[in-house]
Amino acid sequence: MARDNLSDILVFLAVARERSFTRAAVKLGMTQSALSHTIRALEARLGVRLLTRTTRSVSPTEAGERLLQNVAPRLEEIDAEIAAVSELGDRPAGTVRITATDHVIDNVLWPRLAAVLPQYPDIHLEISAEYRMVDVAAERYDIGVRWGDQVEKDMIAVRLTPDTQTLVVGAPGYFAHRAVPASIDDLMKHECIRLRLAGGGVYAWEMLDRGEAVDVRVRGRYTFNGVYQMLNAALSGSGLAYMTEDMAAPHVQAGRLVSVLADCCPKFPGLHAYYPSRRHASRALAVVLDAIRHKD
Repeated sequence: MARDNLSDILVFLAVARERSFTRAAVKLGMTQSALSHTIRALEARLGVRLLTRTTRSVSPTEAGERLLQNVAPRLEEIDAEIAAVSELGDRPAGTVRITATDHVIDNVLWPRLAAVLPQYPDIHLEISAEYRMVDVAAERYDIGVRWGDQVEKDMIAVRLTPDTQTLVVGAPGYFAHRAVPASIDDLMKHECIRLRLAGGGVYAWEMLDRGEAVDVRVRGRYTFNGVYQMLNAALSGSGLAYMTEDMAAPHVQAGRLVSVLADCCPKFPGLHAYYPSRRHASRALAVVLDAIRHKD
């Protein structure tokens, strides 16, 4: 019975964290029907409902929340101890889970990891591309990646990149019949390509107005939830896009894009990998962090 409960509780924790049977089923590699059956069986054994289900959402009940808050940290401690024991072997081993945006994965993380990890055949990686602000401790990721000013104070942070310049760019064809913007106010007269955030809101461009930081809520017909799609839209002449220099610079240098409003575009404080300070730093995690850290 205890073994069954432990296995089923792990399933419950996945659903409670994801707030979705669909996402939890994908993460666990189970069918939704098998997952639902497991939850119902656990609730029957415990004699209490753990999840409130509606057609649009899933959330823990009071009993479920208690299980989530009190049992999950203990299971994490067990995982940490198992990882510590595995470190007694000859080679770094284990799975390292990372969350970052697709652009960061493709251009920062993977090139560095691909050059190092062939030397460590017992290290496994699971990398998720996401645009939301992930709670790595709650969702059991080992590493998250954010701009330096977004990292919580109780996290350990490792710098991945120098400070990063931002740009507003548009294709030469876009400006064929439009004036180049001379101020932030002029952006309101332009077709701007926007980014939809995972939480549902639209990203406000973080710019400088006579040296003062301002959030500019631009308008435009085209909204995407990924930066690659924004870049492609800008290259097609569909509007102005706001992005980091490393992404736009090759196209600016080749003449496919034009940079405007340079004085209004700030630098972001570099990308940082972060992880909970209380988490056991395994040898596998140390190898991955050393591979991706910024080296002068």
